[in-house]
Order: sequence, then structure tokens, then C-alpha cells
Amino acid sequence: MDLKEIMSISGYSGLFKFVSQGRNGLIVESLIDKKRTNIPSTAKVSTMNDIAVFTDGEDVPLRVVLQTIKEKSNGSPSIDPKTLTEKEVREYFAEILPTYDRDRVYFSDIKKIILWYNLLQKNDMLDFEAKDEEETGEATEKSPVAEVDSKKTSTKPLPTKPVAKPVQHVSSKAAGSAGKINAPRKAQ
Repeated sequence: MDLKEIMSISGYSGLFKFVSQGRNGLIVESLIDKKRTNIPSTAKVSTMNDIAVFTDGEDVPLRVVLQTIKEKSNGSPSIDPKTLTEKEVREYFAEILPTYDRDRVYFSDIKKIILWYNLLQKNDMLDFEAKDEEETGEATEKSPVAEVDSKKTSTKPLPTKPVAKPVQHVSSKAAGSAGKINAPRKAQ
């Protein structure tokens, strides 16, 4: 599973899978109830690939944290953070990521990460490690010349001839009583 396709959307609970680009935003499918929704382009959307957890040193990508939870729970569902106390949930998360920054990683963030893991596990979407290894393997096999050539080529088709603006015809009634077409005024 590619974590670029899984996203968290501000104001919406749960996780969503990217379906396609809509006219006014994104079309996504909820991992909770499998319903498709149009998300406006003004919504704050974060892909799982872009999320990291603050630590005392380098930030740890969410993919690594989810993989650690999977290993600790042997691929089964993790704890339910809604039924445990804050202290118990923090202790559990400290076992997973001992160097997490206790000042910048809030309890709500920890709960959210564990709930996301449980949701991904329920939908059998935790096999993103194999795909990441394939991508890194392909990147090392590419030669620098192939990378330069791929950067030069554009995916956007070039127009064959210039596109003209449509001509507007204005009748004398629509233009006003004098029959003049409104033109932009000159700066004085």
C-alpha cells in the first residue's frame, strides 16, 4: 500500500483513500464506512507519507512508527486508546518510540496514530514496506543520464497553434443607450 494515497483531512474523522481529482477538489473514500466524498480544495489534507513524529533527534516518518506498532502487536490490532488512561497510552507509545518528544507530541496525537494504525490494520493496508523497497531499488538502478532526460521531458502536451480568445458580440441594447462598447479607461 502506498501511503501517498491514504490521507487525513482536517475536520473529518478517520482516514481516506484517494480516488480521483474532482472538479472542485478531491474525491476520496472513507476507510471507516467506504463512502465516497468530495472534499473541497480549501480543506487541509495531509497524506500519511508527509506526516512525521517529533523526537529528541530527527523526526521519524509515520510509516516507521506504524511499522513498529505492527511488529510490536504481531500484525494484530493494537491497544484501544479510548479505553485506557493517558498514562497507559503514553507508556505504550514510549515502548514503540522511546525518543518521542514529550513536549511537542500531544496525547491527542498519540491516540490518533494508534487509531490510524488500527484502522489501517482492519482494512489490511499495512503492507506498504514492500512497495517502498521497490521504489528505492528502482532509484538506485537508474543512471544519472536517465534522470536528467526524464527531467527534460514534460508531461504537459505542447499546443500546436496559439489559442485565440473568444470574440464577444455586443448588441447596441446590451452595450447601453449610446450604443458604445465599454472599453477600459486610460490611466491619466
